[in-house]
Amino acid sequence: MVKKPLAVVMSLDVEEEGLFSGSYPREGGGLSNIPRLRKLGFLPRDFGLPLTFLCDYPVAVDPASGETIRDLVSRFGGEIGAHLHPWNTPPFPDMPWPEPVSTAVMPLDVFRDKLATLQRAVAAFAGAPAVSFRMGRWNLFKRAMAVLPEAGFLVDSSVAPLRHVPRGPDHFLAPADPYWLRPAGPEGKKLLEAPTTQVPLVPGTPRLAHALAGRLPRKAGDAVLGGFMKTATLGVNPVWMPEATMRLAVRTHVRRGGRAITLFWHSSELLPGASPHFPDEAAVEAFLAKVRRFAGWLRRTFDVRGTTLKELAGPAFSWPDRSRSSSRPCSTGEWG
Repeated sequence: MVKKPLAVVMSLDVEEEGLFSGSYPREGGGLSNIPRLRKLGFLPRDFGLPLTFLCDYPVAVDPASGETIRDLVSRFGGEIGAHLHPWNTPPFPDMPWPEPVSTAVMPLDVFRDKLATLQRAVAAFAGAPAVSFRMGRWNLFKRAMAVLPEAGFLVDSSVAPLRHVPRGPDHFLAPADPYWLRPAGPEGKKLLEAPTTQVPLVPGTPRLAHALAGRLPRKAGDAVLGGFMKTATLGVNPVWMPEATMRLAVRTHVRRGGRAITLFWHSSELLPGASPHFPDEAAVEAFLAKVRRFAGWLRRTFDVRGTTLKELAGPAFSWPDRSRSSSRPCSTGEWG
C-alpha cells in the first residue's frame, strides 16, 4: 500500500523554568533544563525529524544555553526560532496591566520593541535573526500578529485550533493545516501560519459549538468552548494527549486532506519537577519513550518528511492563501 505523504514538525518552546507556577518574574528563572534537550537527539538521528528550537530571551542571552543549542543544530540540523515571553523581554515600560500583559492591549510600539530585542538576541547567538515565531501563552491577537512580518518573521505557530482561553485570542475555528495570511492587510507581507495540530472528532461540531457559545452568556460560552477540547478534540501534543489519541488525530487529519502536523512541548518539561506533568526522572523517561514510539509509528504509517517551521514556508510546499480572511477582525468566525 502506498503511504500518504506527511510533513512533520517537531517544535519546542525553549524557555526558563518556573512558568508552571503561575508567576511571571522578569528575572530568576533557571535554565537547567536546556542541557536536557540533548535527550531529543534520537528524533533527528533515528527518525529524520529535525527540531525547531523556539528560544525566548533568557535562553538567547545565556552563553551556555546558546552553546547547547548551536551544538545540537550543528550535529543534527534543525532551526533556531524565537519565542516571546513579554514579561521578561526588555524594554519594560510602565503599563497599567498586570503580567502577563495581553497583546490585545499592549501598545504596539512596546510589542515591536520587545520583538526587536528578541531578534537581536537570537541573531547574536544563532548568527541570523529568527524567521519562525511562537507567542508565549498563545496570546497573539491579530493586531500583534500584523507586526510579525515587519520584524522579519515568515512563519508563525501561535495558533492552537479548538483551544479556548477566556478573553484570549479567538482561534477556535482556525484550520489545522498551514495557511498563508496577510495579517497587516491586503498590501502587507505574507505570513505562514503553522498551527499546532488539533482536529475535531466529528466534522462540523466546532462551528456548532462556536455558534452556541456566541448565543450564551460569556461564562457559559467559555464552558462550552473550553469543554470541547477535553471531550471532542483530537491532537498530537504529546503532553496534552494520550498516545492512542495522537495516532487517531494524525489518521483523521490525513484522511480529511491534511498534509502536515506540528507537535510542540516545552523544554522545561524535560526536567524532573519543573512541570506538574513530570515530577521525577521516571516520568520524563516515560514521556521520551512515548515520543519515540510515536515517531516510529509515523515512519511506519506515512511517507514522512521531517521539516522545520522555516522549511514549511519554502518552495517544496504549497499551502492555501487565506489572506482575504485575515483582513477581517480576529475572530474564529473568520475561518472558512
